[in-house]
Parts: sequence; C-alpha cells; structure tokens
Amino acid sequence: MSLLEQIHRGKEPGPPRITLYGCEGVGKSTCGSGAPGAVFIDVEGGLGEIECARFPRVKTIEDVFAALAELRSTPHDFKSVVIDTADALERFVHSAICKRHGVDSVEKVLGGYGKGYVEAANLFEKILAALDLLRTERRMAVIIIAHAKIEKLYDPEHGEYDRYSPRLHKGACALLKEWSDAVLFATRKMRVERDERDRGSAKPVGRGGGDRILRTESGPACVAKNRYGMPPEIPLSWDAIFTAIRDARAKTPTAPLAPQTAAPAAAATETVG
Repeated sequence: MSLLEQIHRGKEPGPPRITLYGCEGVGKSTCGSGAPGAVFIDVEGGLGEIECARFPRVKTIEDVFAALAELRSTPHDFKSVVIDTADALERFVHSAICKRHGVDSVEKVLGGYGKGYVEAANLFEKILAALDLLRTERRMAVIIIAHAKIEKLYDPEHGEYDRYSPRLHKGACALLKEWSDAVLFATRKMRVERDERDRGSAKPVGRGGGDRILRTESGPACVAKNRYGMPPEIPLSWDAIFTAIRDARAKTPTAPLAPQTAAPAAAATETVG
C-alpha cells in the first residue's frame, strides 16, 4: 500500500491531553478527580482530603516512570491518569539531572549556560512520550495539574504586562503547552470596582469567594489554549470540560477515515466522558 493510499481525511479524535493550572486552593485536583476512571500519580502529596484512586506517593522520577509503565503493561479499569503536579514533577526531573552530574543545582550542570535546563527538558519530553503511550495504547485521557505563576510578557503590539502561566521553567512550559490539547487556567470570577479616589479593588462574582471557572483561550491575563473550539470560559468541573469538548466535536462531525473505519473515534468519545 502506497503512502498516498494511507492518507487520512477529516478529524481523528483521541482521548484528551489536558493541562489544568491555577493558584493554590482553587480546586484543580478536585476537578481532575472527576475525570472518568481517574487514577492519580501523587507527586506533590496534597491529595489527602480528596476522594480518589492514587498510587503511593512517588518520591523520585524513577517512581513516576514505574507507575506509568505499570499502567501501560498491567490490566486495569482506569480510563484517565492525573499527574499532580507538574511543577513538583519538574523538581524531580532537576534532582535526577543533578544526581547524574554530581552537582547541587541544575544551573551548574555541564558548567551552566542553561545546559542543565536543556537536559531537563529532554527528560520531561520522555515523560510526555510515556503519557502518550497510555493515550494511544490504553485509550486513557491524560490530565496534568500545575500551579500558576505570574510572568512578565513583552507584547510588540501592547507593550509589557503580567500574566499567569504554569509554574515551570520556560523550556518545560513550552513543551507542555505544545503537547497539550487544552491548557486551561482555573481561577475565581472577579470584577474590579473603582471608588471616587480612582482606586480599584477586586470583588468576587458568585458565591463562596467567586464562581470557579476555567479560561480556555489566551488573553492578557493568562496563558490558555484548546484545540476543540471550546467556549472562552466554562465552569471549573470535569463535567463542564467533557460537555464543552463533546459539543465542539458535534459541530464538526468526523469524516470517515481511510483505510480504517471510524471505530477509534467512537472509543475516544467514550474515554472522554
């Protein structure tokens, strides 16, 4: 069969790869626990108050790879894997790199000049590749939780301003953003009110300190994206994520694949929800 005969037309949906980040306590891990058949790889140790299935807390990067290999090779009923959190995982990566080179800081690896961060990005990429195997071979959704940081951005059109982004080194952050099908920023809904002295203060919109929402598109306030055509803002819950993906896919039906049938797409839809 020639390469031309193997060309696929239309979409080929698979289980989602989602990065979910935000400030402490907003409900990121709780949202991840709502994914179908979710099992957590507990890197940070903050899951004690969340009802979820989880591996024993991992303590090294080798433990992380062992958990991923177990999910790939051993029969199980889990449908989603949740990494909690990416920034704690990055610390494991840096620790492994430092141990390999016998230094106490990733900035000292191979004499510095960013070489340690390049090596760390390569190891981070291997983790993403292992997660992709779970997605393609076991049809598992992948959710990566991360904390947020405030970074300064220079925009040629709008000048310099601050925005939220995942709390990772820029190399690892770029890899994660490119790999993810959706990067979602979790926050509370606020509005800014000004008084007669032209001072601004943020007021919560909704109950309990402000409605918890996800932003799905980048803007001046945050890094975000999605490949589904989701609404710019949705509630912070797995049901809302699933509904947004399902509705977006329904607007653009998947064309039959050639030469295979469309069965993988049906399986992917089941995996999402």
